[in-house]
Amino acid sequence: MDFQYSPKVEALRARVREFMDRYVIPNNARWRREIAAGLNPPPVVEELKAIAKAEGLWNLFLPGLRDDEPGTRLTNLEYAPLAEIMGQLQWASEVFNCSAPDTGNMELLHLFATPEQRTRWLDPLLNGEIRSCFAMTEPDSSSSDATNISTRIALEGDAWVVNGRKWFITGALHAKVAIVMGITSPDAEPHRRQSMVLVPMDAPGVTIVRDISVMNHISAESHCEVLFRDVRVPKANLLGEEGSGFALAQARLGPGRIHHCMRSIGQCELALDLMTQRAQERKTFGKYLHEHGPVAEWIALSRCEIEQARLLTLKTAWMIDTVGAKAAAGEISMIKAVAPRMQVTILDRAMQTFGAMGLSPDTPLADLWTWGRSLRFADGPDEVHLRAIARREIARSRKTLGSAAAFLTPPLDDEAGHG
Repeated sequence: MDFQYSPKVEALRARVREFMDRYVIPNNARWRREIAAGLNPPPVVEELKAIAKAEGLWNLFLPGLRDDEPGTRLTNLEYAPLAEIMGQLQWASEVFNCSAPDTGNMELLHLFATPEQRTRWLDPLLNGEIRSCFAMTEPDSSSSDATNISTRIALEGDAWVVNGRKWFITGALHAKVAIVMGITSPDAEPHRRQSMVLVPMDAPGVTIVRDISVMNHISAESHCEVLFRDVRVPKANLLGEEGSGFALAQARLGPGRIHHCMRSIGQCELALDLMTQRAQERKTFGKYLHEHGPVAEWIALSRCEIEQARLLTLKTAWMIDTVGAKAAAGEISMIKAVAPRMQVTILDRAMQTFGAMGLSPDTPLADLWTWGRSLRFADGPDEVHLRAIARREIARSRKTLGSAAAFLTPPLDDEAGHG
């Protein structure tokens, strides 16, 4: 495997880094002021989106663009190092039209939308004119198993009628459209009961109940509880085929999961950079922090863990590009379990290095720690991914069951009688 980024990717890394340094990072304080003032979306984001689009740093995540669609055609492997850079600030990805949940929704619409759906929803999303949300998670159902979804989507004449309650729906406050997953065929086999429909967020019967805080923190992107009560949408708003909802969800979540991990690595790089700088500036008991054994070990372990996670992320991205997300499911589960745990661990070390300042809004560390902890639930909890990994290992082992016995050493004759 060639670990060197191509000249094309190196050039794009330099351009994205320069754009971040020139436009995004200097405007972080302005973004915070505008969010605090209730301006959402913040005007600064809209201004920078226009610049990014003009410079060709747009829709970098979507490899399958058509010639008439705006964006840069990159593979997942090529996109990974760019997502790292964008991920260092929570709002930067939106500037490049590469933020979740829009990225996953655009991929779904790109693959399955009808021409009418493309015109109404996909084209404005690709142009960065609107935002969207993905409504699958429910408060009364175990979201680790999508077959448990209870939201009902019933066909009545020429309309789908949606009834259900969703929560932790990222971006719902600012979305123009939601992709809603629910039960359309309750008597079908479990993985063919669900479908997805496109629901305008201003449709009668759609109510945002609340914006749920995460670790007692209200984030700018919003994580809402949304009630759908007798919401009627045209029959033509069905996405894909009836009964294909579970399959569509899996198609959407695969790339989305690895995008989270790419951004997570960038956030861990930022945390490590802040930690190492702090360790060279602060003294305790007559020594700089990095001269104390525990802090030096934190720095070293963090570098090792970032490099390990990056290699697994790149391998997974390469596999998605070459054999598809379904064949790369094992690797997707592995990096999805590894990256959030790594982020929580590294951010905890960085916060400890900063002391009380690490808990304050004077650094981005507390926000990044919160996101890392949240990521252990997003797109499937750790336990589900670890269970899937274990199942694959057991299945692989069964094919050669007993072969490892040759490596077991029986006791010598003179040892056999000793207890």
